[in-house]
Amino acid sequence: MNLIEARPRFSFGEVEKVAEEFFGTKCQVKPLPGYIDQNFYVENDRAEKFVLKISHRADSRAAVEAQIAMVSTLTEKMPEYCFPTIVASKQNDTIFTVKNSNGDEHLARMVRFISGNFLSELKETTDEMLFNLGLFLGKVDRNLMDFDHCGLHRGLDWDLKNVLDSRRSLAYIPEPGKRRLVEYFLLQFETHVFPELSRLRRSAIHNDANDFNVLVDEVQPEKIKGLIDFGDVVFSNTIFELAIGCTYSMFHKSDPLQAATQVIQGYHQEFPLEKLELELLYFLIAGRLCQSVIIAAESRVLEPENKYIGVSEKDAWKLLDYLLSCNPERAKRRFLRSCGYQWQAQGMSKNEILKRREKLIGKSLSISYKEPLKIIGGALHYLYDESGKTYLDAVNNVPHVGHSHPHIVKTAQRQMAILNTNTRYLYDYLIEYAERLTAKFPDPLSVCFFVNSGSEANDLALRLAKNFTGQKDMICIDAAYHGTTAADIEISPYKFDGPGGAGLAAHIHKVEVPDVFRGRYRRDDPNAAKKYARQVYEKIEELKKSGKSIAAFISESLMGVAGQIVFPDGYLRHVYRYVRDVGGLCIADEVQIGFGRVGTHFWGFETQNVVPDIVTLGKPIGNGHPLAAVVTTPEIADAFANGMEYFNTYGGNPVSCAVGLAVLDVIEQEGLQENARVVGEYLKNRLQELKQKFPLIGDVRGLGLFLGVELVRSRETLEPAVEEATETVERMKNRGILLSTDGPFYNVIKIKPPIIFTKKHVDFLAGNLEKVMGEMA
Repeated sequence: MNLIEARPRFSFGEVEKVAEEFFGTKCQVKPLPGYIDQNFYVENDRAEKFVLKISHRADSRAAVEAQIAMVSTLTEKMPEYCFPTIVASKQNDTIFTVKNSNGDEHLARMVRFISGNFLSELKETTDEMLFNLGLFLGKVDRNLMDFDHCGLHRGLDWDLKNVLDSRRSLAYIPEPGKRRLVEYFLLQFETHVFPELSRLRRSAIHNDANDFNVLVDEVQPEKIKGLIDFGDVVFSNTIFELAIGCTYSMFHKSDPLQAATQVIQGYHQEFPLEKLELELLYFLIAGRLCQSVIIAAESRVLEPENKYIGVSEKDAWKLLDYLLSCNPERAKRRFLRSCGYQWQAQGMSKNEILKRREKLIGKSLSISYKEPLKIIGGALHYLYDESGKTYLDAVNNVPHVGHSHPHIVKTAQRQMAILNTNTRYLYDYLIEYAERLTAKFPDPLSVCFFVNSGSEANDLALRLAKNFTGQKDMICIDAAYHGTTAADIEISPYKFDGPGGAGLAAHIHKVEVPDVFRGRYRRDDPNAAKKYARQVYEKIEELKKSGKSIAAFISESLMGVAGQIVFPDGYLRHVYRYVRDVGGLCIADEVQIGFGRVGTHFWGFETQNVVPDIVTLGKPIGNGHPLAAVVTTPEIADAFANGMEYFNTYGGNPVSCAVGLAVLDVIEQEGLQENARVVGEYLKNRLQELKQKFPLIGDVRGLGLFLGVELVRSRETLEPAVEEATETVERMKNRGILLSTDGPFYNVIKIKPPIIFTKKHVDFLAGNLEKVMGEMA
């Protein structure tokens, strides 16, 4: 029997009859709110006030007896506070059975009504009042340490140790973003709290000190008067009591951590907390919020007439969102220090890491920002550093659907626990993933090669092209970057023309970046696409004169390192025609911008209305897991089967394929391609508004959530504002927003966040960018 079915359903007339039989006289009866029990205010002919509680059918007599016994214990040990003490009927019964017109029997009891104001009714709560709340809860738990009852040992949805069971009801949350948020915090509970539960103190707890159950004094509201509703009492981990009290005290606060800290200090003064309890408190508060919103969502579907269960839902969602933006280390530090414990940052110091890194790691590996970041955690849109600071990630396009996305994490964990092997064995995931992935492509792109990185994918694409055409000459675009292998560097002018580069190889031919802002042909030229594409034709003609042809033309569908370049409409269409006219292949590098990032289409090449011969995939494909792929035609793939086996030890392994499938699941189920389009348009408009205000912004360009802001010192000369771009990125980092620079002059601020980015995040980013631009004007 589920709790909805077990809920008592007594009519007003039936309740009046129950009250009359209880007191032997007519009574005034009014309904009171309740989650799963039915509660009624009762006033007898002597003007005495009571509450009739009719329990749901799943509540055992032992559980009801436990509630009565706990109230009796607290009334005896804490006489200065008020609790709903039991009242015996004229037959001297404290628990009695009532039956409604349907013949359903329920246990019932009458308790004394306690006058006063609920904590939820206060317009504001002072630090003193919150401290007193903690003091009160500490006294409750201290006085219950020796209390036990068989009715407390029961399975209860509201017991925080059972919060992971609520996953079964996640589908009742209709909004993908909210469901993702809850799933994330349940994953954190499973990761951080669940393994430690056996180390935490256990005792009888009230388990529901929310702001509708805590009463304050009518005259002196900073004083706690009492506690009602013992329907969720349970024997569980003691710290849950404080976690619940903190949760509701954090509602409607400009600084929720400060509010929680006041409650914690009061509790600790009365009933000292252990260090581990404080270290886990952040995750316990989040767990309680998850319980609240899941049960509210389920009840809204199964029992829409019951408005009480959703009374705190809006506040709970707001607080969950706040907790996501709050680095857990920040909360831990404040909670520990408020109780006199020392807090220490995790692991090595940044200086120690830098020193040891210099000795152990190759020096060609760079580090971002003047003051490097030590990152210890990622949470969907955010990164957390070791000091407790949170950063909005607006630049890492590898965690495509968010850092530590719960579906991706759980999928990888599950498959890793079952099997990981290589493609010389048969397993379902390889085929399932290849089918799902190729279904996203137009014909004839239908054959996959799985590898581990975008660099490997591009390297293999070059091999496929050279093998199929029998040629070795390649055409690439200036300032392009395609990977780190020797072959990739040869087609990456960003590398071979840069520091340490060997220059243009004899078999590599580059054409100009089709940049309509800074390039030779600008936006005001309607033939810019044809003119830029003509350069490819000219390169091919030069090769013909020496008796050569080309193996392939390779380009990103939108250029990243070159400065977030969007090709003029028709550019690739013209280029592909020239290349195919001489038997060459067309390779689309989608490593940075594939999988819905551009918003209007799933792949960047689709925005140019072309179909490549070979497509390379990486970065977002595995959301941070080392996975990449090459997708090509059967004809090209068959030609590659020339007797030399292509085997990749880890490419296409079961774990990687499972992760790849999970990424596709998330993009589709959460509607993230459309999110990239809508939020990307909103962000681009906000940036265009800043361009109108600040001459430093020369251009805003991009598609979806792949955008670039080019800074110039003069809109006439287009002198690159290199130092200003670097300074902008540094100042934004100091404001808690991560960006980076790109382009040949490093004067383009690149914005390519996880595609779960929301308009709220856009407003935060754009608002701070406006302030930074104002400071630098």
